[in-house]
Amino acid sequence: MTDILVVTGLSGAGRSQAADDLEDMGWFVVDNLPVVLIDKVVELSGEAGGEIDKLCLVVGNARQQAGILGAIETLRAHGHTVRILYLEASTRELVRRYDATRRKHPLSDGVTGLENIIERERSATSDVKAAADLLIDTTGLTVHALKAQLQHLFGPENPADALQVSVVSFGFKHGVPIDVDMVLDVRFLPNPHWDEKLRPLSGLDVPVRDYVLQHDLSGEFLSRVQNLLELVLPAYVQEGRSYLTVGIGCTGGRHRSVAMVEEVAQRLNGMGYHPRVTHRDINA
Repeated sequence: MTDILVVTGLSGAGRSQAADDLEDMGWFVVDNLPVVLIDKVVELSGEAGGEIDKLCLVVGNARQQAGILGAIETLRAHGHTVRILYLEASTRELVRRYDATRRKHPLSDGVTGLENIIERERSATSDVKAAADLLIDTTGLTVHALKAQLQHLFGPENPADALQVSVVSFGFKHGVPIDVDMVLDVRFLPNPHWDEKLRPLSGLDVPVRDYVLQHDLSGEFLSRVQNLLELVLPAYVQEGRSYLTVGIGCTGGRHRSVAMVEEVAQRLNGMGYHPRVTHRDINA
């Protein structure tokens, strides 16, 4: 049986943002789904061989929400766990958002004022709101605060699983990667490049690894980097961040940075994270 989350609510209250956030948390998201297609989408997800175990169905405006409660009852009768998340905001806040984006309300008829359209949709979705398992008022929420709430409610049980950490080695002479969030420079360590026996090898080879790690500075550096990551990574999770890339650079990106990235990755594993490791310039 599939764990199904139905996200609905008022237009402009944050459904699309919630869809993006939930997708980052590992949910399979189908956005702007008409109610008549719910049964078919759930049926197809069940045929995916267990690949989809968390399905998020984002249903649009009041017109699209017609009949949604009946569709949800049918799903529950078939044994699925279905929760309804209803997003709302004050009329004043919704008017402000539409003015800021200069987008038309999806129920606009070109004649009725925006405030009246919002109140009309609020009234039309009142039954869905009353049946909702969870309600979030996004009036005073930033996108980060909304994501934090969704993370708390629907994110992984292990907070570390909410943040995908990548660690990349590189050579400064080839340029700093443009997509890194944190850059660490290990050019202060002795360079294996100047040892003719080590030069053809890389930081993945034991002799180079031992050469780099034998220095007291290496151990001190790794300890301090670990302390830094233990401090900041939970804070990034709390802020709702989904991805973080740490770059470690040496001169050429073949020896010191590679060895240090491997060590940092091991320590991240010990902290409960599962980092992706890339050695950008190891063959440059």
